[in-house]
Amino acid sequence: WDETHFGKMGSYYINRTFFFDVHPPLGKMLIGLAGYLSGYDGTFPFQKPGDRYEQHNYMGMRGFCAFLGSCLVPFAYLTVLELSKSLPAALLTAFIIIFDTGCITLSQYILLDPILMFFLMGAVLSMVKCNSCADRPFSASWWFWLSLTGVNLAGAMGVKFVGLFVVLLVGLNTIYDLWDLLGNLSLSLVMLWKHLLARVLCLILLPLALYTAMFAVHFTVLNKSGPGDGFFSSAFQSQLIGNNLHNVSVPEHLAYGSVVTMKNLRMAGGYLHSHWHLYPEGVGARQQQVTAYLHKDLNNLWIIKKHDSDADPSDPLSPVEFVRHGDIIRLEHKETSRNLHSHQHEAPLTRKHFQVTGYGINGSGDSNDFWRIEVVGRRTGKLIKVLRSQVRLTHVATGCILGSSGKTLPKWGWEQVEVTCTPYLKETPNSLWNFEDHINPKLPNISLDVLKPSFAEILLESHMVMIRGTSGLKPKDNEVTSKPWHWPINYQGLRFSGVNETDFRVYLLGNPVIWWLNLVTIGLYLLIAVSTAVTLKRGVQLTPELKELARIVLRGGGQITLGWLLHYLPFFMMGRVLYFHHYFPAMLFSSMLTGITWDALLKFCAGFLLPSTTARKVYGGGFLTLILLIVYSFYLFHPLSYGMIGPMASDPSSPMAGLRWMDSWEF
Repeated sequence: WDETHFGKMGSYYINRTFFFDVHPPLGKMLIGLAGYLSGYDGTFPFQKPGDRYEQHNYMGMRGFCAFLGSCLVPFAYLTVLELSKSLPAALLTAFIIIFDTGCITLSQYILLDPILMFFLMGAVLSMVKCNSCADRPFSASWWFWLSLTGVNLAGAMGVKFVGLFVVLLVGLNTIYDLWDLLGNLSLSLVMLWKHLLARVLCLILLPLALYTAMFAVHFTVLNKSGPGDGFFSSAFQSQLIGNNLHNVSVPEHLAYGSVVTMKNLRMAGGYLHSHWHLYPEGVGARQQQVTAYLHKDLNNLWIIKKHDSDADPSDPLSPVEFVRHGDIIRLEHKETSRNLHSHQHEAPLTRKHFQVTGYGINGSGDSNDFWRIEVVGRRTGKLIKVLRSQVRLTHVATGCILGSSGKTLPKWGWEQVEVTCTPYLKETPNSLWNFEDHINPKLPNISLDVLKPSFAEILLESHMVMIRGTSGLKPKDNEVTSKPWHWPINYQGLRFSGVNETDFRVYLLGNPVIWWLNLVTIGLYLLIAVSTAVTLKRGVQLTPELKELARIVLRGGGQITLGWLLHYLPFFMMGRVLYFHHYFPAMLFSSMLTGITWDALLKFCAGFLLPSTTARKVYGGGFLTLILLIVYSFYLFHPLSYGMIGPMASDPSSPMAGLRWMDSWEF
């Protein structure tokens, strides 16, 4: 499944081919590096799930992800040990993650999830370790854990934007610490400033520097033209070896008589295009079609002319006259000699937008062919630059703005992209254009290297494209998607590969016993935490042991519960398509909470409700029962971890026979 994406992207890094993805680059770069160091040559096509790797050396990439996934166990163990000071609590957490079928499945393939969870858990462990050094601030160990927290935050954000949730967790922990220090009257203001600056340095500046460096490496490595070119601006594309804009010389400023192509700035918006075909009967006026086309073509060429003059500006004897911000122009299609035209007929697909057509004969049309050209952020009279200037074309007669809707036209429109004139004056990439190709023999050419964007501009553009790409990940019609409420109850898994008995089938599903134990424990923890908080508020006298247990429940368990909430609740507000694997970072927090909660509950029951002779037995027996239950459930469901072949679960001879406890499980 996702190996077809992330394995392919690892290949792109090895081949230095530029591509686009909605996630930041670190995870794919590490996959590519693992493949490169293990002898993979980047030639496997990664076309569809189930394709055989044959002689291609893929084990390095899978092994790297499996290693990082395995690190989740010691990270969770050490985090719980630090928070609870209890070996049994840490061991229970470790057993939960070791024997969860979902964690094993997700960790052993070429995916971003184990890499994301590695940095996420690394950040949580470093934060907890740094908190434990609070009694010796500015010591070597304190600086080490604080800096390592920053490094892991950069790593989590550099793999997926959901790394922002762990940044929020660490940020809230830092604010709490600083607020606590502010109330410590024994600290001088100078010392408080030192604490603040240390955290700014290690938790803001260091992660930002590392995050920026990832993109610098990303753009340096991917220097060849590839499938991601069209998502980026023309100025960016001019830097890519093999792109038709690379090492090209064109006139810098637009003039009347120039032959140009115009590229829409929305992602995959296409070039302004026309052809001899007319709109069909019943679709607005029966005039020449104007569309947006995603590929280079002679029908993308337009001539810029004055709106009030029929003189030929390409005449070598006529003086050069530059196009300026605010000018009213006419755009004549080079191949068909019809003018870009709009009127108050409705657009083919987008209701309440106006139709855009090609109209007139040999450049002669009417007043509906006039457009005002405006550059974003410029003053009247300023010149218009090729590639760099972002322009909008406002229709003089109706006041609407030329744009690409992004919708695909039917067969009569050759399945090209709809172009409309929108009466809504909201500025979006749909209604902005830049000039890419520019031919004018009367003007001197300059190298596009002069116009190449700075690193800061590239960094900003790449984030805008990623954000637009993420917001475009809407569920398609009839697509099976997952709902956030499904996840904690393990309602439905995710098919990675294979459908039939003859296929090798991989199905992502959590170990149901573990997941339901985690779910029950969240409710149990809330009950215990509220009871403990009320007890402390009422001033009930507690023994030192109970006071320490209350501190662990409220402080340690509270941090982990906050982590679970931050990594789960935001998905309810997301409009993008969601999948089951999005819950796994939150699942790690709920697993750690299970270890802490059951340890506190058994300690309380055994130590304070039972005589001392049986207390140790009850405490040990309780943990042993939970661990045996977890191990036995893994024994039942372990085929899910390693893939299945042969009869389906409905067949009595299947190793999964009788284990389809919920109808929604599709193995």
